[in-house]
Amino acid sequence: MRDSKRISITSILCLLGFAFVNLAPPDGREIMQKSREVSKLDGMEAVSTLRIYDAKGRERVRQTSMASKLFENGATEKRIIRFLSPAEVKGTGMLIYDYDERNDDMWIYMPALRKTRRIISNEKSKPFMGSEFSNADMSAPNLVDFDYKVTGSEPVGGTDCWMVEVIPLNEEIMDEVGYDRQVAWIGKLDFVFRKAEYYDGDGELFKQMISSDVRQIDPSGKKYIAARMEMNNMQNGRKSVMTIDKIQYNPDVKEEYFTLGFLERL
Repeated sequence: MRDSKRISITSILCLLGFAFVNLAPPDGREIMQKSREVSKLDGMEAVSTLRIYDAKGRERVRQTSMASKLFENGATEKRIIRFLSPAEVKGTGMLIYDYDERNDDMWIYMPALRKTRRIISNEKSKPFMGSEFSNADMSAPNLVDFDYKVTGSEPVGGTDCWMVEVIPLNEEIMDEVGYDRQVAWIGKLDFVFRKAEYYDGDGELFKQMISSDVRQIDPSGKKYIAARMEMNNMQNGRKSVMTIDKIQYNPDVKEEYFTLGFLERL
C-alpha cells in the first residue's frame, strides 16, 4: 500500500511538473520566428493608403499598390510597392527581396529621373517616402541579427500578448534598423505583431507602432495580416497611418512583377 501511495504521489508530481513546463512561455526568438511565419503569404495583391501627419496635424495622403510572392520554398519573399497618387510621387516604386538568412536587397525607382538605384544598408533607417515608417519597416529583419528576451505579457486591444525585448547585436545593425532596442507585443494565440516601441541610443522612447484590424487572409495556412498600422514619433509629434483598402490572396501572382524591368515600367 505504501509503494502504491508513493507511486501515486510521484505520478502526480510528474504531471504537475509537465503542466508547469507547458505553461512556460516559448523563448523570444521562437515567438518572433512564429510571428514572421504567420505573416508570410504565398502571394497577394493589395491597394493601400498612406496618411502622413505633421506635428500640427496637417495631412498628406498617398495611395499605393503592392504585390508579394514567396520564392525558394518560402526562404525569400519578394515585394513590389508602387505609388499611384498624388501626381508628384506617381510611378515611384520600390522592389524588395526579403531574405531569411542574409541582408535584404532594396531598390527604388524615381520616374522623374527614369533611374533605379539600390538602397544601401545605412539608408534603410531613413524615412519611407517622407513618413514615420522607415525603409527597413518595409521588410522583415533577419532573426539572427538580434538577441531576444521575453519580459512579460500584457494585453493590446483586448488581445493577450507576449512582450519580447529585441536588441540588435552590433552598431552596424542598429544603424540599419534605426533603433538600439525594441519591445514587441506578439499575440499569444495567433502570434500577430500588435505593438512595438523603439528606443534610441539614450534609452529614450522615440517611436511607437500599433497594428490593428487583423485579418486571416489564408485560413488553411493560418496566415494573418494587420490591415492598419500607425507609427507615432514620440519626439517630434508626427505620425503616419498605413491602411489596406483592398487585398486579395493570390498564390499565382505573376513572377514578372518582381523584377527591375517591371519596376521601371510606367
